[in-house]
Amino acid sequence: MDSEAAYRSDFYIGLALAVSSTIFIGGSFILKKKGLLRLAKNGSTRAGQGGYAYLKEWLWWAGLISMGIGEAANFAAYAFAPATLVTPLGALSVLVSAVLSSYFLSERLNVHGKIGCLLCIFGSTVMVFHAPQEEEVASLSAMAEKLKDPGFIVFAVCIVVSSMALIIFVAPRYGQKNVLVYILICSVIGSLSVSCVKGLGIGIKELFAGTAVLKEPLFWALLVCLVICVSIQISYLNKALDIFNTSLVTPIYYVFFTISVMACSAILFKEWLRMSTDGAIGTVSGFLTIIIGIFLLHGFKDINFSLDSLPLYLQLGPQGGNQPYVALPTDERITGDESNQTKERSIKGCFPESYDKRSNGSVVTQENFTKFA
Repeated sequence: MDSEAAYRSDFYIGLALAVSSTIFIGGSFILKKKGLLRLAKNGSTRAGQGGYAYLKEWLWWAGLISMGIGEAANFAAYAFAPATLVTPLGALSVLVSAVLSSYFLSERLNVHGKIGCLLCIFGSTVMVFHAPQEEEVASLSAMAEKLKDPGFIVFAVCIVVSSMALIIFVAPRYGQKNVLVYILICSVIGSLSVSCVKGLGIGIKELFAGTAVLKEPLFWALLVCLVICVSIQISYLNKALDIFNTSLVTPIYYVFFTISVMACSAILFKEWLRMSTDGAIGTVSGFLTIIIGIFLLHGFKDINFSLDSLPLYLQLGPQGGNQPYVALPTDERITGDESNQTKERSIKGCFPESYDKRSNGSVVTQENFTKFA
């Protein structure tokens, strides 16, 4: 009973740390982006072009400190809870970043994006409830045995080789054209950094318990590996943020980072071997829900669509008359000054070009909109 109480205590501590970390990490994207935008406005060499002027920008440093606090909380969360519990909660940082972007970066979040954010949260919640339990690793010596597993060694070699190939051959040619290049580098390297964090967390817990872990070579090897991995992640994440939209970078980074961490954790801790059928289905379903949310957030980000314009879309269709169903009669008119103003605003939001250039400010019904088109 005592061990169960201790497990629950660790679970809630890890959960609280993971949630708080997403707030700091989500805010850090905004601060960094603001700093990079200020540098671009001043004519400094951009990070996407290999410049490092952001090191002199205080907003960028504020973002880095915020991310450091978030990562520290995340670091501690991995020491108290399984990686498959902590990592999916990173979807909350997508929500924080998307909401803050709409307020501070004027990056509009339409209805699709809002639904996508909610689906990310819902999917993450489902994954938390069905997260597999990892094998308990209570010491650095036990962690060393895990790291010697042939399956993990093959996985680590594949990660290093693929990362080097992306950095040397792919990034110089396609990095500024395709958002996936820089994000893939950050994500696959991130899977190794999480393993290092997990090992260091175990070592720090042993240190507070009185064990002389500072004499263990593995502790320092994990620390060096973590510094290298995090440095690479920061560099390429800055390049991605400088070139591409924040609301685009954040969710895609979350998806690939989560996939990489789950794969690494499954290989290292053999979590999926002891999962029940309903647990496996719940975990996969939750992650697929997150993928759908990310798709809505990214795939429709440029569509000017709101709840106010929904009735007009149902009536006219997005192409103005080419819809398979007609919801209202073609000769229907809206009367009254207040009704006209309401419909004017709706049409102007959905079809600004048709409203401004063709209708000369008049109310566009289905019949005369067809004439304009």
